[in-house]
Amino acid sequence: MMDIARQALGHWGFEGASLRLVAARENAVFELVSGGTHAALRLHRKGYRSNAQLISELAWMAMVAQAGISVPAPIPARDGKMLHHVNGVQVDVLTWLPGATMEDALEALPPEDQTRVFRTLGQDMARLHMACDAWVPLAGFDRVHWDLDGLLGDAPLWDRFWDNPALSGAEKTLFAEFRERAAQDLERRASGLDYGLIHADLVPANVLVDGARLRFIDFDDGGFGFRLFDVATALVKHRASRNFARFQSALIAGYHSVRPLDTGALTLFMALRAATYVGWNITRMNEPDGAARNARLIAAARECATQYLDAGG
Repeated sequence: MMDIARQALGHWGFEGASLRLVAARENAVFELVSGGTHAALRLHRKGYRSNAQLISELAWMAMVAQAGISVPAPIPARDGKMLHHVNGVQVDVLTWLPGATMEDALEALPPEDQTRVFRTLGQDMARLHMACDAWVPLAGFDRVHWDLDGLLGDAPLWDRFWDNPALSGAEKTLFAEFRERAAQDLERRASGLDYGLIHADLVPANVLVDGARLRFIDFDDGGFGFRLFDVATALVKHRASRNFARFQSALIAGYHSVRPLDTGALTLFMALRAATYVGWNITRMNEPDGAARNARLIAAARECATQYLDAGG
C-alpha cells in the first residue's frame, strides 16, 4: 500500500511528502503532510465503487463543504482530475480534518457535554440533509440506494443478514419474520418518508469532535436513502449506554431545531440498521475478532428486531 501511495503523490505534486497510514480496514487512508498542505490520501478497495460513483462522491463532498458543513473536500490533482489510478487502484486526496472520534471524545466528556454533542450531531445532520435537497447533481451522478431493495431485497447492499451462517434456528425464524414484516411496513410508509441523499454511516468513528464543532468523514457508503436511516445509524451503536434515551432525545431535538422530520418509524429503522451489520459481517468472519463481533452484531439485531415486532411492526 505504501508503494502505491508514494507513486500517487506525483499526480498531486506532493513528491517527497510524509505519509502515515491511519486506517486500513475498508479503504487505506494515509495522513499526508507536504509543506503547508495537510491532507488525507485514500486508496480505494478494488471493486467496491466504480469510477462514476467515486467521482460523484467527490462532487457531493465538495458541495457539502461549500455549504459550510465540516466534511473533507477533494483536492484536485495537477491535471485537474479528482481521481487517479495507480497500479489499478483508485486514488484521491481530501483535506485533512482535525478532531477526536466521537467514540473517544464521549468517554472524556461530562454528561452535559455528551448531550450537547448529540444535539449538535442532530443539527449538523439536518443541515447536511438541507444542503443535499438544495443541490442539483450533474448528469451521471451515481450513488447507491438505501431503499427497500437496498435494505431488504434479495441482494441488499450489505449482504443477506437473514443468511448469516452463525444464526441459530430461532434467530433465522426471527429475522425471516422481521424481514417480511419490515418490508411490508416500509413499502406502506415509503411515500410519506423523507428520502434523499444521506451519509448512511454516521457511526461514532466517522464523527470527529473538535471543541464545540463536529466534522463528518467517510462518505464511502453515502447515497440515496431515508433520512431516518441516518438518524438510526447515529444512534444504534449507543443503545447499550444507560444514557441512550437522553442521547436520542438530544439528537432528535437538535435535528428538529433545523428542519422537520417525522420520527414515528424510528424503531423500524433502528432494527433495519442493526440488521444490516449482520449482513455486512458475513464476508468478514475470518478477520481478527470477526466471530466475536458477529455474535455482538447478531445479539444487537435480535434485540432491535424483537422490539420492533413486539411493538406491532
